[in-house]
Amino acid sequence: MRPPYLPKLLAALILFTPAAAHADAPKVVTSIKPVHSLVAGVMQGVGEPELLIEGYESPHTYSLRPSEAQALQAADVVFIIDESLEIFLEKPLETLAGDARVVALLEAPGVERLAFREGGAFETHSHDDDDHDGHGHEEEHAHKEEHAHNDDHNHDYDKHGHKDGHAHEDEHDHDDHAGHDEHGEFDPHAWLDPRNADAMVRAIADVLAELDPGQAARYRANAADILARLEALDAQLEAELQPVKGRPFVAFHDAYQYMERRYGLNAVGSITVSPEVTPGAQRVSEIRAKLQDVGAACVFSEPQFASNLVGVVTEGTRVNGGVLDPLGSAVPAGPDQYFTLMGDMADAFRTCLSPRS
Repeated sequence: MRPPYLPKLLAALILFTPAAAHADAPKVVTSIKPVHSLVAGVMQGVGEPELLIEGYESPHTYSLRPSEAQALQAADVVFIIDESLEIFLEKPLETLAGDARVVALLEAPGVERLAFREGGAFETHSHDDDDHDGHGHEEEHAHKEEHAHNDDHNHDYDKHGHKDGHAHEDEHDHDDHAGHDEHGEFDPHAWLDPRNADAMVRAIADVLAELDPGQAARYRANAADILARLEALDAQLEAELQPVKGRPFVAFHDAYQYMERRYGLNAVGSITVSPEVTPGAQRVSEIRAKLQDVGAACVFSEPQFASNLVGVVTEGTRVNGGVLDPLGSAVPAGPDQYFTLMGDMADAFRTCLSPRS
């Protein structure tokens, strides 16, 4: 004879299966892999966030698929870095995700934001490297670097993820930011400092706990685990990059100053090169001259550039060539992606900046 309590026990087991938990979880959409990784870690055991950009596509030019547009329409919350990075989401967030809470993690309390570097050896972000002028003109003025480190840990957000009292830039015409190459005032690659990732995780946990109070304890416990991992990662990266501190390098895309500041890396310039256009002979000659002028030990490209481009610009020089991927495009999505991404970045810096034998 079946025990009388068995049906109730079976019902309880079904109720608390992961599938049931996922069915009740908030519908969460994330923009890029590093954001997805941090959100997925906080949501472990509760649900799985949707990731929009899974491959090597640029968040500046990405086009939404129909299924991704549907995910935005159904979303309770959308986590991004900043609309200055995920430019492709500017209109969809208004038209498709109008009822969703949009959280811009660049504005999370505790995130240190750095102004773009321009002038001198750092070429402007708006430079169009199509060899029409062939000269790689640079801005004649440099922006004074700013730090907007917010130590206020009162995590109150409005519908768009802006901290109360923080000016909402979307209320202004985007022409107001023309002086910043339509990128906004701050460099958005803030996740490349684990201390900023720490602040982002705290903000993610706060937002999810508010949206889903029944799982608040789980979100906060998961966040605590991630914060411990980030502390260990920070110490690991500090040790790994110690031998190459101060070694000069140049990047095709000036996206690494957060990691530089944290670990004493030494960017001495950038080269604005379009992935869509192969530089001509004159431009290649200019790049080689620049590498020699600034004394670069290494020049870094990114995965979207042709694989032989670094070899072309370093040929005939003693400059090493390497590849950096700040999005971790090749790393499988999930809670571990951010940690693998940062480890891969450290490996690339250490390998390329080490003196040739």
